[in-house]
Amino acid sequence: MPEQPDPRPYDALLLLSFGGPEGPDDVVPFLENVTRGRGIPTERLKEVGQHYFLFGGVSPINEQNRELLDALRKDFAEHGLELPLYWGNRNWAPYLTDTLRDMVRDGHRRIAVLATSAYASYSGCRQYRENLADALRTLAAEGLELPRVDKLRHYFNHPGFVRPMVEGVLNALDALDEGVRAGAHLAFTTHSIPTASADTSGPVEAHGEGGAYVAQHLEVARLIAEAVAEETGVEHPWELVYQSRSGAPHIPWLEPDICDHLEERHAAGAPAVVMVPIGFVSDHMEVLYDLDTEALAKAAELGLPVARSATVGADPRFAAAVRDLLVERAAGERGEAPARCALGALAPSHDLCPVGCCPARAPRPAAAGADSPYA
Repeated sequence: MPEQPDPRPYDALLLLSFGGPEGPDDVVPFLENVTRGRGIPTERLKEVGQHYFLFGGVSPINEQNRELLDALRKDFAEHGLELPLYWGNRNWAPYLTDTLRDMVRDGHRRIAVLATSAYASYSGCRQYRENLADALRTLAAEGLELPRVDKLRHYFNHPGFVRPMVEGVLNALDALDEGVRAGAHLAFTTHSIPTASADTSGPVEAHGEGGAYVAQHLEVARLIAEAVAEETGVEHPWELVYQSRSGAPHIPWLEPDICDHLEERHAAGAPAVVMVPIGFVSDHMEVLYDLDTEALAKAAELGLPVARSATVGADPRFAAAVRDLLVERAAGERGEAPARCALGALAPSHDLCPVGCCPARAPRPAAAGADSPYA
């Protein structure tokens, strides 16, 4: 009989995500939360919100997080892991501060945190840690006893994250006509970020002090492409490309954009392209609009056959990976030396983000790191 997972010293798990509107009236207030402090006029936010209004003002992300919570509860129960699960968002209800307050009032003092971002970057890691610090500061001002929060490590190269995406690419290739399938190119997509942020993301062992964001995505793309080749006997050309740029035009961001890439592949004679959103845990708005709407429209304009592979979502293998990450971190906190599961050439990520990791322009306190004010 398999050994029962031991979560000690943790007494709860918090799923920490971005959040999204759940109706038309939520769209502008949600975008105000996302852009707070930038002075963006309401009329401009309404323009930006058209992506959401096209889908009834509803982002899929909240429902997808509910599905992930259900998958985690099922996996935990099947493996005898008795640990309460909570969910809090950065930008929409249930808000992080409210959820942490509920957890404290429920008696929880050692909380493991899973962020719905697999890679190192300011927006995908450090900013969540800043949000945790802000929430803890609010609870301290309310006179509540502060819990210790530990963010689980980046899981970009965990097999429970990678292998479902391999299967997704195989299914997408099968969806293409047989005549173009063998020559299809793989376009691995992720969120574009400013090149300055990409350069300071990290660290990653092979890249010194920075560059982890791109290096980690390249490694995942390579792992998937090689697994697909092994499964099919066909080596598909591939490239890492970007989507969802939102910054000022004069600031350099990572390129090429997915739509520009489709134009380039078409001009070069590629018979088909499979878009593989490796940078996203679930099919939320940036996948639904930027790929399934905008990029598909570009491909149709070009007459280029395309397919889009699935994200990991609530796949049972990903739920099992979360359990693995939790049990691994718990064992380390107890002073044991757990096995740390990872695929490929890059080592398993660090548990504690180093001082100065993924810095913002104006540094703020961040929880769950080596420089955390809330140890």
